[in-house]
Amino acid sequence: MASRYWVISLTVQGSASSLWNRLQEQISKHSFDTPLYRFNIPNIRVGTLDSLLSLSDDLLKSNSFVEGVSHKIRRQIEELERVSGVESSSLTVDGVPVDSYLTRFVWDEAKYPTMSPLREIVDGIHSQVAKIEDDLKVRIAEYNNVRSQLNAINRKQAGSLAVRDLSNLVKPEDIITSEHLVTLLAVVPKYSQKDWLSSYETLTSYVVPRSTKMLYEDNEYALYTVTLFNRVADNFRTSAREKGFQIRDFEYSSEAQETRKQELEKLMHDQESLRSSLLQWCYTSYGEVFSSWMHFCAVRVFAESVLRYGLPPSFLSCVLAPSVKREKKVRSILEGLCDNANRQVVELLSVTFWKTDDEAGGGIVGLTGEADAHPYVSFTINLV
Repeated sequence: MASRYWVISLTVQGSASSLWNRLQEQISKHSFDTPLYRFNIPNIRVGTLDSLLSLSDDLLKSNSFVEGVSHKIRRQIEELERVSGVESSSLTVDGVPVDSYLTRFVWDEAKYPTMSPLREIVDGIHSQVAKIEDDLKVRIAEYNNVRSQLNAINRKQAGSLAVRDLSNLVKPEDIITSEHLVTLLAVVPKYSQKDWLSSYETLTSYVVPRSTKMLYEDNEYALYTVTLFNRVADNFRTSAREKGFQIRDFEYSSEAQETRKQELEKLMHDQESLRSSLLQWCYTSYGEVFSSWMHFCAVRVFAESVLRYGLPPSFLSCVLAPSVKREKKVRSILEGLCDNANRQVVELLSVTFWKTDDEAGGGIVGLTGEADAHPYVSFTINLV
């Protein structure tokens, strides 16, 4: 599948079928590996020249917006598939691959009546895509919120003993809590373990001898228990801190443990559910946005062709996918099919509408937004 296509239109002097045959013949003879397709545009309501000129000012900006939303949804699909471990599937529009939808484009009369003013069609496409983009933002925010909560929990469980959640490291039998006794949890630097074992009983009075036990260790710290009288707990915390030992506040509760476990399971379920739902929504919405984009491209070809070639509308629109090495040859073929009058129009446009290199900051920008002027309508569609 090609990822880059040209949409072009050529003015028709005789018959469209004759021009199409000539184009096919030239492409087949000089650039046989360039796919070529008709881009069928219906008879759209032209309106006044003033309305068409006014519309042309917004076409490029609106096209960038619709194209941008299409790519944004596609990137979101790729990210969700990567995270989910889902094998990338071929994106479709109305059940057909996106490249086939483009190269076999058929105008949806039910959705976009051709008797509607062009401005109404363009505004309708823009509004529909804007609504989808807003919906995408809401859904992504909801998914990312759950994912952030899970990441925060995972960080607590994966961090060092100085900061991580200790609830999954401590068992009920490790803790003694009575009217007079309490068990504290000490986070000891690994290089200070010998110092801890030799000094913890003397950090304050009323420490239960030989009560310390190591529960866990990571790359930096070891987690120890120590049992002492409740009334000297504050003194022990102060003395331990002075020695470089951190006493972590911890209160074992089987109910709290179960609650945290249930919350974690719910978040994991919610994340998977939201991810699956978002992915399915993106598949559907990508098709809708891509379809809207292709209809917009059809309007753009029509409007720019009328402005360039005049009334009544008489032009041949096509889609091509030349390779990079064939681009110059295909451009030459297309220009060879334009009459001299068209070339003179382009020369005039180059002086009147197209900026010079200096004025454009090093690039020539035309009415169609292309990098250079051609004696025919041309713009590029990037599928990815």
